[in-house]
Amino acid sequence: MRAIEPLWKTKPETAARVRARIEAVLDWAKARGFRDGENPARWRGHMSNLLPVRTKVRAVKHHAALPYPEIGAFMCDLRTRQGAAAAALEFLILTAARTGEVIGARRSEIDFHARMWTVPEERMKGKREHRVPLSSAAMRALERAKVESSEFLFPGNNAGHGLSNMALLKVLERMNRSGLTVHGFRATFKTWATERSNFPRELVEAALAHVLEDKTEAAYQRGDMLGKRRRLMGAWAEFCDKIAAGGTVVTLRQA
Repeated sequence: MRAIEPLWKTKPETAARVRARIEAVLDWAKARGFRDGENPARWRGHMSNLLPVRTKVRAVKHHAALPYPEIGAFMCDLRTRQGAAAAALEFLILTAARTGEVIGARRSEIDFHARMWTVPEERMKGKREHRVPLSSAAMRALERAKVESSEFLFPGNNAGHGLSNMALLKVLERMNRSGLTVHGFRATFKTWATERSNFPRELVEAALAHVLEDKTEAAYQRGDMLGKRRRLMGAWAEFCDKIAAGGTVVTLRQA
């Protein structure tokens, strides 16, 4: 409790991970005969009585996201910006990918003929290879940053390296959009898909490379719905090309 309680009040997510690790170490020690009795780091029925639920300690803060009706004007401004970082941010938005997936992307991961990006499992949050169908707009973003001498799709200033984690945030700052987060564009995409399209939820979740929480559903859902996702990402790219006039609804071609 002396180790966990102070951290629980300030960084509950980190504290929960530390508690779980302590519990695992003590379980191992008991299995090996180094200790006896109940595990004092166990949550259920023990520490759950001593510590408040994490969600009550501190409100969950979501990544600041751009409202989807504004994405067209934002993309128009972004495409006037020069450099690999601006092209990488555009590519990230059009593919609904995470920062680490984009800044570490190599040319060898792209099938230019099939317009396909295959992200290896070691760079995926879910530790599972992810195929991303590329729209025409996403392919143009790749061309903007094309450097034949680099293995990285979006090379950084240092030779042989990709962009830094801060590079895309710096683009937002130069656009006077420092109130936004790069990760928030995934929320922009999901909100658009939920509110303005007829694509099913499971297709949108697959596009975001979210791991299904329902283990039974995950066991039966073994395909990645690539063809359907290609239509989804194409519709998203079309929406990103349109600028909504004040008070005017932007029509979206039905999938």
